[in-house]
Amino acid sequence: MADELTAANQMENAKASQGYWLVKFAPFRTAWMEIVKRGTFTLRGVRSPAARKHLAGMRRGDPVLLYHSQRELAVGGVMEVTREAYRDPTSADPRWLTCDFVPVRTLARPVPLEAIKADARLATLPLVRQPRLAVMQVTEAEFRIIIENASTSEGSQTSEVRGVRRRSLDISE
Repeated sequence: MADELTAANQMENAKASQGYWLVKFAPFRTAWMEIVKRGTFTLRGVRSPAARKHLAGMRRGDPVLLYHSQRELAVGGVMEVTREAYRDPTSADPRWLTCDFVPVRTLARPVPLEAIKADARLATLPLVRQPRLAVMQVTEAEFRIIIENASTSEGSQTSEVRGVRRRSLDISE
């Protein structure tokens, strides 16, 4: 009985400490469908101290929204952290970090920045307040609101990426 309670407490603590994230990346460098095709994504070349702090805070299994910056300006997919922060091999400076991700879900409808800014519930979202930040933590509520906005059109559904099991977050409609 004590072992069951300990295991339940550990699971609850892990769930409570789960982070929710948004990562921005230019689609002309790596498009969402290319990430899906490859089955993996490594964020490289991020050189912001704030983004580095967020990369260091990511834990295996944390859900991550992928936002295409510069051209599409929309959240288009959900990923999961598969490898926690490690030294970015594209830099000689060991302070710069990267993480690895696996695509989990393609959103039925990308959620454009205009829609995010128009939703009063997302007014404090770092994407709105700090638009140049490449990696940011979001709340669970903000994460879910964005997922909800991707599935509000009639008949739309997110599609699970083949061969990937959702471990950390149920994002079904």
